Amino acid sequence: MFSKLLIANRGEIAVRLIAACRELGISTVAVHSTADRDCLHVQLADESVCIGGNSSAESYLNVSAVIAAAEITGAEAVHPGYGFLAENAHFAEIVRDCGMVFVGPSPEAIRLMGNKSRARETMAASDVPILPGSEGALSSREEARELAESIGFPVILKASSGGGGRGMRLAWNAEELDAAYDTARNEAENAFGDATLYLEKYLENPRHIEFQVLADASGRVVHLGERECSIQRRHQKLIEESPSPALTPELRMEMGKAAVAATRAANYLNAGTVEFLLSERGEFFFMEMNTRIQVEHPVTELVTGIDLVKEQLRIAAGEKMTVPKRLQVRPRGHAFEFRINAEDPETFAPSPGTITKLVLPGGPGVRVDTHLYGGYCVPPHYDSLLAKLLVFGRDRDEAIIRARRALGSMIVEGIKTSIPLHLKILEDRRFQEGKIDTHFMESFFD
Repeated sequence: MFSKLLIANRGEIAVRLIAACRELGISTVAVHSTADRDCLHVQLADESVCIGGNSSAESYLNVSAVIAAAEITGAEAVHPGYGFLAENAHFAEIVRDCGMVFVGPSPEAIRLMGNKSRARETMAASDVPILPGSEGALSSREEARELAESIGFPVILKASSGGGGRGMRLAWNAEELDAAYDTARNEAENAFGDATLYLEKYLENPRHIEFQVLADASGRVVHLGERECSIQRRHQKLIEESPSPALTPELRMEMGKAAVAATRAANYLNAGTVEFLLSERGEFFFMEMNTRIQVEHPVTELVTGIDLVKEQLRIAAGEKMTVPKRLQVRPRGHAFEFRINAEDPETFAPSPGTITKLVLPGGPGVRVDTHLYGGYCVPPHYDSLLAKLLVFGRDRDEAIIRARRALGSMIVEGIKTSIPLHLKILEDRRFQEGKIDTHFMESFFD
């Protein structure tokens, strides 16, 4: 195991990484922008280095500054967390070329899975189910129209290098497809510097199900069950849970096998997430693979008892994962994660400002991952995620009861947060019955 780790991130995930490092006896280096000099991860780390100005481009996305901070502090490894440089193959390559360990998959795996059209091809070659669509990147609007007419509308155009819903356009007929093609290309070029698109059949009311996977250098690959991520707004997740109310033991086994096959097909190492769409008829299809630790990883930790960050660090150090050989894949109990964002719960407008009062919930089955403290000033420059409220119960009903109690006793004053929205979702009968899909929030707002 290495002795010093640089954390190339901020906020709650940086605090989470520091906690795992302390348990493993690893000293930590925090990097921060000028706006984050008072952030909790800076205060908790053993060392800290300011790497630039307020904006992400000046600091957390500044590869040269991050690498320099690692070198001057003598860090042996770099953990990117999620977001920022986490899925940047060039960054992972530079870390490796500078003689340090990148805590994550290889640059080659990141590039392969980062190009969604190539990822589709790889999965198809390994018999992982994919949606009907283009075999690779589309060459023209005419090719897109011919393919759409052959597989049937509706179809969806997606950016090959996309993510977060950008470069994605839905078309219900040929006329809409012609207009969507140019719009999606322009958005993809502006967002990712890559205008290439691919096309898939559009599932009208799917569930978003993802499987947590781990792979170590010994060649062992395991999955740790699924997370239901269907509660989302504009492709951004709001609530996650495990297990999914929709999966039978048989379907869980089948999807788990596909997740392991996808991981092997990518020649993947470390922690990752294989994401699927699940149709109303129970058919599932590969969507993408996230080559990093997920925001919602604690959901899996609660139902398996496995510390995913510590497993990441062990695997990166060349050790074998400590997941039991005969891990019972069937989850234990039920867990939810509620993302607490600094935003107006009705308009979703950002709400930066100073925390004037903070009361975090506790008690049986409650966990809060956060970087908040009283008097902390939430900056306007970064993602709005403030905290992740997690609850665990013996079953889904008990977990929902605990979620109401925990959210109802969480106090964050001085700014607006998404807590009231979560409380309203918990009262929705469809949510309580587990009858959800990726369009839940649209009908919820209606």
